[in-house]
Amino acid sequence: MPSSRINFMNAAGKQIAGIMELPSPLATGEENPDTFALFAHCFTCTKDLKAIVRISRALAKRNIGVLRFDFTGLGDSQGNFADTNIESNLADIQSASHWLAEHHHAPSLLIGHSLGGAAMMAAVESIPSSRALVTLASPSCTRHLAEFLGSQNPEINSTGSGTVTIGGRTHIIKKQMLDSLRNFDLKERIQRINVPHMILHSPADETLDFRHAVDIFENTAGAKSLITLVDSDHLFVNRVNDATYVADLIATWGSRFLPAIK
Repeated sequence: MPSSRINFMNAAGKQIAGIMELPSPLATGEENPDTFALFAHCFTCTKDLKAIVRISRALAKRNIGVLRFDFTGLGDSQGNFADTNIESNLADIQSASHWLAEHHHAPSLLIGHSLGGAAMMAAVESIPSSRALVTLASPSCTRHLAEFLGSQNPEINSTGSGTVTIGGRTHIIKKQMLDSLRNFDLKERIQRINVPHMILHSPADETLDFRHAVDIFENTAGAKSLITLVDSDHLFVNRVNDATYVADLIATWGSRFLPAIK
């Protein structure tokens, strides 16, 4: 199955790294997929998170081309993570969408995990090609993350920056990021979502409470589906077949709204 590393420039002039997963013509019988997806990773994660890699490759087997990329300052992308915020994430999504449109087809399926899902919910209205949205273990607001980060190191609020360890890695967090997360009105964006929206979350998720999924479901304006992932963790690693199961759900659900999904 063809996988290729790609790069594109974002609005701030930084090089963003991505990986394009394309279906194998031998497996699908098609030369080019009709459906392309854009996949946004979680906070401080990268495009190489095991679940994202596995889900993307499983979707490619179902005739969906998937672009997964690193947000500014993370993974292989240029830039300083400490200078990023929810608004810069939205700008990176737009740049990734433009690259797909120029080199393949504009994305019709948007997928986001955790904070990447929040960014996708906020971005969907500004991507005219989008026909369906999938969010995985995503928050219904961004303020909770600001409060969590501030509680981990009060120096962020008092002095303007501080270090926080997440997933075994230490990151510099600036107050501007917390302010962005506190002030961003995600609920208002969710209420404007008018494409079919599938919400996947596990009641066993110890990182982000399941109530966020319920809030998203209640506030999404258009067609929506809430699917409970029994016993899954936040990163979809504690159950071997979770990624394949999620990909199957996305493909089956998406076949109602998107072309040529196998």
